[in-house]
Parts: sequence; structure tokens; C-alpha cells
Amino acid sequence: MKMKMMKAAVLVANEDVRYMDYEEPLIQPGTVKVKVVVSGICGSDVPRVLHNGARFYPIVLGHEFSGEVVEIGEGVSSVKVGDRVAGVPLIPCMQCDSCLKGNFALCRNYRFIGSREQGSNAEYIVIPEKNAVVFDQSISFEQGAMFEPSTVALHGVLQNDFRGGGLTAILGGGTIGIFTSQWVKLLGSRKTVIFDINQERLELAKRLGADEVINTNESGWLEKVQAIINGKGFDYLFETAGVIPTMKLSFELASNKARICFIGTPHSDLSFTPSEWEKLNRKEFYLTGSWMSYSAPFPGKEWLMTAEYFASGKLQFDEGLVGKRFPMSQAQEAFMLYKNPGAVNGRILLINDFS
Repeated sequence: MKMKMMKAAVLVANEDVRYMDYEEPLIQPGTVKVKVVVSGICGSDVPRVLHNGARFYPIVLGHEFSGEVVEIGEGVSSVKVGDRVAGVPLIPCMQCDSCLKGNFALCRNYRFIGSREQGSNAEYIVIPEKNAVVFDQSISFEQGAMFEPSTVALHGVLQNDFRGGGLTAILGGGTIGIFTSQWVKLLGSRKTVIFDINQERLELAKRLGADEVINTNESGWLEKVQAIINGKGFDYLFETAGVIPTMKLSFELASNKARICFIGTPHSDLSFTPSEWEKLNRKEFYLTGSWMSYSAPFPGKEWLMTAEYFASGKLQFDEGLVGKRFPMSQAQEAFMLYKNPGAVNGRILLINDFS
């Protein structure tokens, strides 16, 4: 039988993404076929393209996506043709100790869309039924492609055992930082403060509900912070940038018995002086990490809450969350923007044109 072909943005070598004919995936029992409308570029995709970070070549990247179900496999009951869905990229084994405890992000034998198998930078993708999160018709496909960063943020909030009523600091005003800010406000933060060096991102954070914003490149920022915390520090801190200065700053800003969660992933060596590390001892704060965005039953409350809160409008989507839009055919040009990180401000979206 002759293979059906589709168009896809295929990474064939380092820094070489080609829009080309690619084998269209086949539906299997328990899976659904999605016509991809929007696929976002995640920060984790950038080293795969620019720094020889792909597991193999050729590969179709993309794991933050939304689209419309066009075919369902045998046994599928929770999704139907015509549904709008957001894609869940993790495919856990469901058999290892971590999976049996509901800690799917810690699975030892997982598969991952757009990394270990074909991703969403294509016209079509086939995914397990459980990996298709149906969302309301009122939610745009661009919002649907933002489910994954929203769930990463919410998972970090839950991992940090967040409780309302306190002061919250978000260190990093990128997409995940802004979603983290929204979630803690929705869950009862008394005052939420976002730190960043990009004034445009800080203004977006303010529009989306942050009580205060701090530009650490501006003079007098520390005095502004002291006026907010009144010498006591923040009760909850979320580091979302994955850079050394903000990781160390979280130790400085934490109150006694605070809770700190590192959501951001560092890409350089991190070291502390004895006096810096001693703050953990003296303040007796709790430090944890957060990895991905899943809980039991899979894919978890993070995904269901995102769908619910987007539909109600409580979780807001703003044009400022989108940096640039490119047709899927120009994926190479989109990825090359990341050679100059200053040229990227917000999520870059790849959009399929089915007209």
C-alpha cells in the first residue's frame, strides 16, 4: 500500500530544518489523529536545533500544540472527530514504580512527543487518547498551544505546596513565569511580585494580574522590594528563568520557613558560597524542584484545570504572550531567531495553513 505523505518541518541536521514531504502517521487502536493547527516553539527545542541536542536525525520537533481531531482509533471513547484538543507530550510507561505512584514525570521508560518520536511541527500527529485534552470551542487554537506552559507553571505551584494568604515572588517573567503568577493569584496569593530585566514582559505581567513588578536592571529596585516585604521576606518563591542570578536571589528574598520551587532549568554550573548556602540553614526554608506537569489520574489536574480556567476566562490569554507567528513552512527562519535571544520576546508559534 502506498504511504500517504504530509508536509512537516523536519530537523535533518544541526541548524537545518526543512519543510518537506514526510510520512503521514497511521491511526492505531486507542489513538487519535490530530490535524495540527498551532505548534509552539519551547525553549527546550532550541538546543535541539542549534546545539546538536536532537536525539537523532531526521526528527520532527514540537510538543506544545493544539488542533482538531480528524480520526479516532478502535476503542476510543472520550474524544470524537471534530473535537478541539491540546496535546499532552509525555507518554509514560504506566508500569514503573514512579508511574504506579502517579509520578508520571519521573517515569524511567517514558516516550516524549517531539523528542523521542514524531512531534507536532507537521500537518498531522497521532497520539494516545489520554494525551488529547479536549477544550471548549471558545478557546482559540493559539491558547490551546499554551496549555503545556500553563500546566508546567501549575505543577510547580502544586509541588511547592502552595497555600493562599502570603507574599509570593516569581523570579522570571517569561511565559511560564507569567502563568505561575496567574495561578498563585487564582489560588489566593495575598500579593504577587514578578522580577525580570525585560520591562515589556513586566508590563505584560502587570496586565495579567501581578500586583507589583520589579526590574532588577533599574536602580533602587532593592529598596522597592524591601518596602514590599517589610524586612520579612517572601513566603513562596518560584524561580522560572533557570539562570544563576535568580536562583541565588531566591535565597536572599526568602522569609524564615519559606517555600522555594525551582521550575526553571539551568544550563550552566551553579555554585554557592558558604554564606549564600547558609541562608537555607538559618532561614530553614524548604527548597524543591518541579519537573514537567503531570499528576494522577494522567495527565492530571494541571491539564484539566487549564482547560476549565481558560474556558471561564479566569486564566487569561494575552496577545503579549505571543512573540511572533510563522507559517510552518518557515520553521527554519523561526528557529534561527534564537541565535539572537534578544530578538525573541514571547512564544513563537508555527501555524499550519489549511486554506
